[in-house]
Amino acid sequence: MKAIWIGILSSLFFAVTFVLNRSMEISGGSYLWSASLRYFFMVPFLIAIVAYRKGLQDTGKAMVATPLPFFGWSVVAFVLFYAPLTFSAAYSPGWLLAGTWQLTIVAGILLAPLFVIIVNTNEGEKRIRQRIPLASLFITLIIFAGVVLIQIPNADNVDTRTLLLGILPVIIAAFAYPLGNRKMMDLLKGSLDTFQRVLAMTLMTIPVWVVFAVYAILTVGPPSWNQVIQSLIVAISSGVIATSLFFMATDLVQNDQGKLAAVEATQSTELIFAMIGEMLILHIALPGMLSLIGIVVIIIGMGLHSYQTAVAKKNMRSI
Repeated sequence: MKAIWIGILSSLFFAVTFVLNRSMEISGGSYLWSASLRYFFMVPFLIAIVAYRKGLQDTGKAMVATPLPFFGWSVVAFVLFYAPLTFSAAYSPGWLLAGTWQLTIVAGILLAPLFVIIVNTNEGEKRIRQRIPLASLFITLIIFAGVVLIQIPNADNVDTRTLLLGILPVIIAAFAYPLGNRKMMDLLKGSLDTFQRVLAMTLMTIPVWVVFAVYAILTVGPPSWNQVIQSLIVAISSGVIATSLFFMATDLVQNDQGKLAAVEATQSTELIFAMIGEMLILHIALPGMLSLIGIVVIIIGMGLHSYQTAVAKKNMRSI
């Protein structure tokens, strides 16, 4: 349950992303700056944390040991995750994006067969491909049903182009984030702690964010001070605190696909935090009844995930 509570806490800080990205879009800020500034601001904070923990040298060694896969999966986990999210903020309110983002839970379940674990047998080490945990998949589909419910009213009020631009990028992000995160855990085999891993992955993607920033200067000009300040808040809250907490939670259960899916399911609470945040900061109206029912369904699904994790832990202790 410790990993579950850490995951919920991370979702609170992640929700800041959806609220402030929407705020920046409403005020005319470009998604190119919203995306790149977050990662630029993350670097000094992460370097300070890792340096204080005397982990900079090991971080550098891990980055140069396998540079190409390190760069590739870092881009998948961070660039293909965050750039689509900031882009879609121009087309949908933050709480709706946070709801669609819950597809990452389904994605996390479906990605299980892409990974193998090594077990020791009487015949030596054996590679076993992970399977989709059916119980977790069933519960995850309940959460997916909730996502569909909250989208139905929105589908009636907007045109197809806006709907697609607000949803398709989030679907890409929903698969990219767990895939990149899990592949990095598989690549590093626990050689870096959470803060080292976030720092290394951020540094690896900086060249990509520089390209984003250069293109932004050439096309939309420099960011406003308002966007800079809000991006700084997002960097600290979502980039440093939330990402570190989430990676910490997934590290705790990385060898159990069912528990890993349960931790990823905690991100469903982002929807609630984002909705409350937008109501308080952006003064949006309370979503309609069908959307509220969808939110309740998502909460129920997340609760079932937590219960399943607790039962599995109890059963393991009794063996």
